[in-house]
Amino acid sequence: MKFRRKSTEAEQDPGPEVEQDPAEGVDLSTLRATGPYDADDAPDDDVLRMDLGCVLIAPTEGSEVRIQVDEATEAVQGVLLVAQDGAMELRAFAAPRNGDLWSEVRPKIAADFAQRGGTADEREGRFGTELLCRVTVTTPDGGTGTQPSRVIGINGPRWMLRATLLGRPAVEVDDAELWEEALARVVVRRGTAPMPPGAELPLSLPRDGS
Repeated sequence: MKFRRKSTEAEQDPGPEVEQDPAEGVDLSTLRATGPYDADDAPDDDVLRMDLGCVLIAPTEGSEVRIQVDEATEAVQGVLLVAQDGAMELRAFAAPRNGDLWSEVRPKIAADFAQRGGTADEREGRFGTELLCRVTVTTPDGGTGTQPSRVIGINGPRWMLRATLLGRPAVEVDDAELWEEALARVVVRRGTAPMPPGAELPLSLPRDGS
């Protein structure tokens, strides 16, 4: 399914007061220009995006979208963009219009890794402050190994998009441009329903033709 930008003025984000996030200085006009995009500001770029409800994803060459579905309820629980060298899980959350949910969530993620005996170090990346995480896991043969991950959070207008990179893009962070480009092409559809900050936005199975 091709997702195109709505073009009427009434559908645009009005008012300069929402252009600047006061906590982190997030310039939403830059977000609109570079992505990830809000549904009301998605570019008319002829990119084919898979419509999964709260997120629309454009698979890159050599990658595929995998959807995790609860067999009992048939509810979509997660979505991953998977390639030979790694994967990227995408989750979107409701957030205050002018808030900085990512700065609130980041310490909680780090604390969770610490509780499990792992680490989570901050770094500055293309999308701002992100986390490089490591935790010890049990391997399929019963041994132990270290699983690296890279967690990126992006504040949008009334939403936050969280991407978790696994595999090579979580380790070779300076050579993950293709994954970052895939993330930048994502469109987030917040919807108009009132939701508490931090509530996960609902995913859905692809619509026919998407």
